Amino acid sequence: MFSRSTLTWDDLAWLRRRTALPILVKGVQHPDDARRALDAGADGVVVSNHGGRQVDNAVASLDALPGVVDAVGGRAPVLFDSGVRTGADVFVALALGADAVLLGRPWVYGLALAGAAGVRAVVAHVLAELDITMALAGARTVAEIGPQHLAPASDRQAAGG
Repeated sequence: MFSRSTLTWDDLAWLRRRTALPILVKGVQHPDDARRALDAGADGVVVSNHGGRQVDNAVASLDALPGVVDAVGGRAPVLFDSGVRTGADVFVALALGADAVLLGRPWVYGLALAGAAGVRAVVAHVLAELDITMALAGARTVAEIGPQHLAPASDRQAAGG
């Protein structure tokens, strides 16, 4: 109902031939798809499960992020867009290799409550939370954020996280 199941990688290549604008492919969850998107002409990928609307109980985008980052190998930006609500969420996505994050619902809440000023407030709060998280983790710059700031996956799983 919401998607066009007839789209193929050839359609992305067709689009690439027709525009010089940047093309980002959203909804990437698998390393092979990230590679194919770049091979077909994408300028970057967005790791996202579209808010879970596409497939219930699909792989969590945060779990998919490191594999996609490895597959892209620095050839293009990897953005993250799934469940980012706080500065701590931004920190984790950056630590797992995202180049940037997309802030989904929170800005809409700010807009509904206070218009443009509400959006500015939400973004300011997320940035302030990121700043606090960085300070507590010992990262002075965004460039310093990395996997060393996270517990190993085996430790997180053992703790039930």
